[in-house]
Parts: sequence; structure tokens; C-alpha cells
Amino acid sequence: MHTQSPPIPSVLRSADPDTQTNALVERWQQDGDAEARDELLARFLPLARRLAARYSNPHEPLEDLIQVASVGLLGAIDRFDPERGVRFPAFAVPTILGELKRYFRNTGWSAHVPRGAQEMALRVERAVRQMTALTGRQPRVHEVAEFLELSQEEVLIGLDAGTAHYAVSLDAPLSAAEEDEPDTLGDSLGEMDESYGLVEATMSLSAAVERLPHLERKALVLRLERDLKQTEIAEVLGCSQMQVSRLLRRAAARLRELTDPDLDGDSDLRSGGTADVAG
Repeated sequence: MHTQSPPIPSVLRSADPDTQTNALVERWQQDGDAEARDELLARFLPLARRLAARYSNPHEPLEDLIQVASVGLLGAIDRFDPERGVRFPAFAVPTILGELKRYFRNTGWSAHVPRGAQEMALRVERAVRQMTALTGRQPRVHEVAEFLELSQEEVLIGLDAGTAHYAVSLDAPLSAAEEDEPDTLGDSLGEMDESYGLVEATMSLSAAVERLPHLERKALVLRLERDLKQTEIAEVLGCSQMQVSRLLRRAAARLRELTDPDLDGDSDLRSGGTADVAG
């Protein structure tokens, strides 16, 4: 029959936290005192919560991750040896992190991914969340690489592996629109993707942009790719805002002619040949 161990002597109550922790561990491991284990769990549960929060993501409820981290904490309490001269937090942290990593390796992946790629995907995902919170925007690949002190190729491997982390049900709706019977992902299998037409149009437009005169092309690139205002483009080009406006109008007119000359010719006939003058 189990007999409850005596409480911690008063001399230990004023001792440093590490001494108190070691005394509680000994009471649990040697005497089977469940109250000592509960006290350790309460003391270090905030640590487990902080470690679990590192792996927080939209697909995993934080409470589930905290439960996994708590399992790791209990394992650390069972295996900790005060006589080795290591502080309990230093022993518990890698134990808890190991439990979280095993959880993601065993249950968090919808397809088989090598362990190294899994670890890289988690590092990249965590870095992206941190950088997004700091800057307010999604970081670029080279920025993530600099943040993690990795090569861009390693970051790309992590991003690619991350796509296999979670699967979407074929019965899931394609959109969040409130419809009585929304189309599902399974319904779309085998259909022609309209994005192919967009890719073809983008390639044609890119080829046409390369044929524009230098100033028109540069003004258009600054407007479309860098999203600069006309006043900002004028500062870059060293001209007036009126000149920038004219450059953009001429660039648009030339692009219409290069990408659809028949349409441009028809409009010239209808307008009496004034299209060039209007540009």
C-alpha cells in the first residue's frame, strides 16, 4: 500500500529553484509521490507551452500541440537524473522538442517525406511566420535564406516539402462562397485549368514589352512590377510627371498594336486614323 511521502522540509522551501526541483524529482522517482510529479508539471508547463507555440500553425490546434509537449515534459520528469549535474530545464527542452518533432513526423504529413526535408520544412515555415509578423508581408526566398543562414536551394527544398505536410479532402468545397451545393475539389479533376490561357497571355505580353523603346519599357516596368506612382517614376527617370504619363500611354498603345494588330487596325479605321495622334 502506497504511503504519502512527507512534504519538502522547510530548509528546502527557501532553497534555490534547482534544489527544489531536484527534491521533487527524487520524491517522484524514489517514493512514487504523485503530488511531487504534479508540482513539477505545474512548474514547467509554461515552458512546454512556449515550446509548443513554436510549432503553432493554422492546421494544428495549439491545445493539441500543448498536449504533445506535456507528454514530453512528463517523459523528462521520469528520466531526469539530478546526479548528472544538469539543470532540469536544460534536460527538459530537448526532450519536449523531440516529442513535438516525432509528432509531426509520424502524424503531421500526408505523404512520405525524408526526415531531413521535414525538418527543413518546419524551420522554413517557422521563419516565414516570424518574418511575416515582423515585416507585415510574406518574405522572399532570399530573405528567408539570409534569416536562417541557409542557401536559397535549401529554402526551396523546405518550401517544396512543406506542400506535402497537409492534404485537402476531395470533398472540400472549391471556394468559401455560400452556395447550396458548391463544387468540390473532386469535381474539378480532369477539367481544363483556365490558368493556362493566362500563362500564354503573360508570355505574349512579356515578349511584346521587350520590343518597346527603352524609356517606355522602363516606365512600364517601374509601374507594373514595382508598383511605383507616376511621380516616383519621374524621379527615377529624371523627367516630369507629364512625360511619364505620355510614356505610359504610348507604351500601352504599342502593346495593343504588338499583341493584337488586327484590333488596332480596326480601331484606326473607325476613328479615321487618329489613334497614333491620341497616343
